[in-house]
Amino acid sequence: MSVKDVSIILPVINETFSLEKIVKIILGENKDSVLEIIIMTAGKTSSESRRVIEKLKSAHGEVIKNFEQKLPFLGGAMRDAFNLAKGTWVLMMASDLETDPRIVKNLIKEAQTGNYDIVTASRWIRGNSFRSYNPIKFVLNFIFQKFFQWLYWTNLSDLTYGFRIFKTDLVQKIRWEELRHPFLLETILKPLRLGAKIKEVSCKWSARKEGESQNTFFANFKYFKIAFKVLLSKKENLLIK
Repeated sequence: MSVKDVSIILPVINETFSLEKIVKIILGENKDSVLEIIIMTAGKTSSESRRVIEKLKSAHGEVIKNFEQKLPFLGGAMRDAFNLAKGTWVLMMASDLETDPRIVKNLIKEAQTGNYDIVTASRWIRGNSFRSYNPIKFVLNFIFQKFFQWLYWTNLSDLTYGFRIFKTDLVQKIRWEELRHPFLLETILKPLRLGAKIKEVSCKWSARKEGESQNTFFANFKYFKIAFKVLLSKKENLLIK
């Protein structure tokens, strides 16, 4: 990886001080690696968030880029950003501090020094690294992870956590389908089927400090649909033709 070779994606709906803190930490710890921070906004992005984005653009110049997403929902924002990324690596994360910005340097380091296509954060490597996590969601998350591990015969421990760095040419050649949160699972399952080399790094998860989740409880069960669809697809059908 060369200097300034990473594009960071931050989808924003109602985050303000969290967004500012994330950008400060990322640029403070990874200034020599980050080419751009791509902030994706939507029609329902709050006016307060938009003011923070303008403030960040004024403070940090061209490294902060803001685009209005064309495809809807979280998956749509990420898919649009994948195609906009100029770095040879692209990192996706959240803007609400549920993905710890201090782990970004670990993801970049592993991508830089290892022979991997993807480096992904895991909340389960050390057994349990959750703080203030809903007990029911905790149990379901554990069951989901074990099921998907079994289904795909993989040792990866956290397949649904959308905190990952990818080779940009990899994500730009895959045919993505999901628009909502199951996209996060799709971003690991399709590369797995295609034989991508993937490394996990440990991280801790803490509940968001502001904003509201755009993912409902029952929407989590939609992850199974994409899991089976990818598993049963021919490899050539996972790629853009």
